[in-house]
Amino acid sequence: MTKGQTVMGRRALHLFAVLAVTSVLALPAAAYVGPGAGLTAIGSFLVLIGTIALMIVGFIWYPVKRMLRSRKAMKSDSAAATPVVKDDSTTE
Repeated sequence: MTKGQTVMGRRALHLFAVLAVTSVLALPAAAYVGPGAGLTAIGSFLVLIGTIALMIVGFIWYPVKRMLRSRKAMKSDSAAATPVVKDDSTTE
């Protein structure tokens, strides 16, 4: 292991420990979330997840799709540019 990996491992362990202690010591909230606010929160969360998914598709899939199309076009252009030679030396 390199020194950078050890430091990153220690930081991750430290962060996990802080989050674990914070979640154990958290006090319960005495609050009521009504059905309208709850559905709004769930809907907003789903929109956030959908937006992230579409962002991933936009940044990864479309450039890959364009690359595949250009490769296919290059193959068809090279196949069309190759002349077909008929062999007339044989007689039937």
